[in-house]
Amino acid sequence: MARFTIHDLAATVDARAASGGEGSYTRKLLDKGPEHCAKKFGEEAVETVIAAVENDRAHLIAESADVLFHLLVLLKSRGVRLDEVEAALAQRTTMSGLEEKASRKRD
Repeated sequence: MARFTIHDLAATVDARAASGGEGSYTRKLLDKGPEHCAKKFGEEAVETVIAAVENDRAHLIAESADVLFHLLVLLKSRGVRLDEVEAALAQRTTMSGLEEKASRKRD
């Protein structure tokens, strides 16, 4: 099986976002605006949680793919690039997860 990375998916989202018209689910999502994209991401996240709780491996894998796709569409809708998210993740690796979480600003 050919290797397909999240970068490949991000490139596909970018290409479909740049396309016009009726043939692209990505374009349709983006045309409905960031709030709609966020709602779709949330729905997929909930479905992923349910699959995990139900211990349904195949469903968890499928829903995880959906959640990654919808996350990238949501980021695109707000002008956030995958490399910006990766930079935030890289910055967090300089300390333990517990230290990083404790260092976050409190609301």
